[in-house]
Amino acid sequence: MNTLVLDAEKYVFNLLNKELYAVYVYHNITHTQDVVAYTTELAENLNIDAISKENLQLAALFHDTGFIKDAKNHESESVKIATNFLNENNVDAGRIAVISKLILATKMGNQPDNQLEQIIMDADCAHLGSKSFIDKLELLRKEWESIENKKFLDTEWIALNINFLTKEHKYHTDYALKNWSKGKNKNVAKLLKNQHKIKENLAKFNQKKETLKLKKNKVEVPERGVETMFRVALKNHMTLSNIADTKANILLSVNAIIVSLALSTLLPKLDKPSNSFLIIPTIIFIFFTVASIILSILATRPNVTEGKFTKEDVANKKVNLLFFGNFHQMKLPDFEWGIQEMMQDRDYLYSSLTKDLYFLGLVLNRKYKILRITYTVFMIGIIVSVLAFVISFYSLDTAI
Repeated sequence: MNTLVLDAEKYVFNLLNKELYAVYVYHNITHTQDVVAYTTELAENLNIDAISKENLQLAALFHDTGFIKDAKNHESESVKIATNFLNENNVDAGRIAVISKLILATKMGNQPDNQLEQIIMDADCAHLGSKSFIDKLELLRKEWESIENKKFLDTEWIALNINFLTKEHKYHTDYALKNWSKGKNKNVAKLLKNQHKIKENLAKFNQKKETLKLKKNKVEVPERGVETMFRVALKNHMTLSNIADTKANILLSVNAIIVSLALSTLLPKLDKPSNSFLIIPTIIFIFFTVASIILSILATRPNVTEGKFTKEDVANKKVNLLFFGNFHQMKLPDFEWGIQEMMQDRDYLYSSLTKDLYFLGLVLNRKYKILRITYTVFMIGIIVSVLAFVISFYSLDTAI
């Protein structure tokens, strides 16, 4: 890949990581990587020239980026995103038009106008002839169910895909027909076999389906406003927590330096009778300094909880898995199970985020209360100590 394609790959992956909803379990980075790989494979085996190959790779990278905006019209949105990127990278308008047309060619039901469109259309559907077809089909099913807020029956879903594979889809390039059609036919046979099993013994088939590790609850698309609210609130709280820690650290460092200077400068002089007038001011000075150090430590002293939870806690939605203190002693498989359960339940997820925000606020309240007391003690200590030293020196002068 040249620099433009590598830059586009980095841009697309960052974009999808940041803005693509988790509900898109099929049309995600993995699918994009697969389509780019299949596109490259086709271009190389069909002896496509370098520029056309690069155009195909760019179109493959951007062809599903529009899902961050609109699933139904994602091809048009993908063209807009690709156009903005290519303009920023000084790609000429003619080439942008070619890439845009390739992206639009991936819309289901379109007929290719040229070989390049045939290539990208075949690459987008290359998984139909792959060994992982059934697994990818289940991911697509979950995605559609979440987006359309509809539950597909097993019979309905299998019939829908058999119809698509046998009547609506076909490979266009010679390479795809030669290398992927056989796998596609095998996958059609698998679907037909499953369909026959359902008709023969529906109850047995449903029991088997229950053992599959698939999310059975609908994952609702979270509203962008709610996500933004939690993201901003948590970020602000973390910033305030960092500020409190910094302030406490400054006080801790300053007081530690003061104590060091006092121990090395003042204390050695107190054993002389002539310096006895410094004893009380020094004691006051060190007392307030040590008090400030102790309070600074208390303000930032962490409180680690037990770090364990049970399946009953997760089932009853009693544990917040977003806080490390609730899971740091759990085994990884148990933690992964708990996270999966939480991600399937939108109410549980939002409840956990709410609790995380609330308890973070309680921690902040404690930090800032102690920090306020610390600054007050430090300020009073400085004032009282200075006054004590002034009075001591004044008393000494008066006595002389």
